Amino acid sequence: MKPNDDNGRRPASERPFRVLILAGSDRRQYNCPGVDSKARALMLRLAERLPSDWEVDYEDLGNVYGRARIQSCNACVSTAMPLCVWPCNCYEPGNKDEPDLMWDLDLYARLDLADAWAIIGPVNWYGPTSNLKLMFDRLVCANGGNPREDLIDHKDPEKAMALERSPEWEELSLNHLEGRTAAFFCYSDEGANEMDASGRPKKLRHKGWFNPDQEPFDDMRQAYAPLVWQCRFSGVEVPDDLWVHALTGAGLPYGENQAEDMIREDEIMTAFDAWVAQFTRVVTAKGKVDPGIYRAFGYEAPGHRWADLKLKWRETRMKAGYAPEGSSPAVQDRLGLNKDTGLSPTKSEGEKLRD
Repeated sequence: MKPNDDNGRRPASERPFRVLILAGSDRRQYNCPGVDSKARALMLRLAERLPSDWEVDYEDLGNVYGRARIQSCNACVSTAMPLCVWPCNCYEPGNKDEPDLMWDLDLYARLDLADAWAIIGPVNWYGPTSNLKLMFDRLVCANGGNPREDLIDHKDPEKAMALERSPEWEELSLNHLEGRTAAFFCYSDEGANEMDASGRPKKLRHKGWFNPDQEPFDDMRQAYAPLVWQCRFSGVEVPDDLWVHALTGAGLPYGENQAEDMIREDEIMTAFDAWVAQFTRVVTAKGKVDPGIYRAFGYEAPGHRWADLKLKWRETRMKAGYAPEGSSPAVQDRLGLNKDTGLSPTKSEGEKLRD
């Protein structure tokens, strides 16, 4: 059935089971690839095969011209864990200066509402797609992120560092999506028709630079290991039999390996349908998940105009070389570590070198 977000306000025992399916390919027919992805076709196939009494939510993360992109993580955690706010407050819905697809699609709430996630995507250069990596980077806030941005005046680094050392931080820093199940289905083509009989790229002139015996993975599902282990690190269960890789289009030109070609390959479709069946069995047996204390669903960001003004004043003083006394930037400036003062922080280091 279609997702009804209002059910998120009901106790788990009184609402339907809910899953979120994500197609993680960057390709969409409305952007420069001109063709929709295999991940999108598999997403829709999965949605059709789940129990009819489940709420099935799904989203295609592919790029569309003119639509917002998932903004990158600013690594606030590495300054201080409380600076990383749950859900992420580095960006916000509808911001014209830094439009963010995570917020525009309300993905934090939709991940929170679901009992289980099913993630489908290709292997790109021995790793997950850019969009999936960006999304999972932005989910670091689910792993111990600060649910009380008022305690750090929205984004004050010095207050965040102080909060990290306080007794109350232990109670605030939780795995906010713990208990859910995540399943991963990734696929690849073994280099399509680019490889020679030795397992090296045909067009490679310096053959010695590529040793196929030293490729990173014997099992290509390991390309998605960073996402799987991030889930497990954050208390999101990824059963081993729901982490799957399959081949499609091996040895064929890329133009002959589209979604309409894939569905005629018995091996990958059999593997996918078996993954769907196992996903259904596992999450049915596990049952519904109670939400965490601090929810992304129903979250309303507090106002922060006054906090923004104070942070702007901090920034202005830092441009002039007057970082807050005792702060990490002040210490770095004194030691000559990062040399990051000046009135135009958007000016690249390369531009400064050439001035």
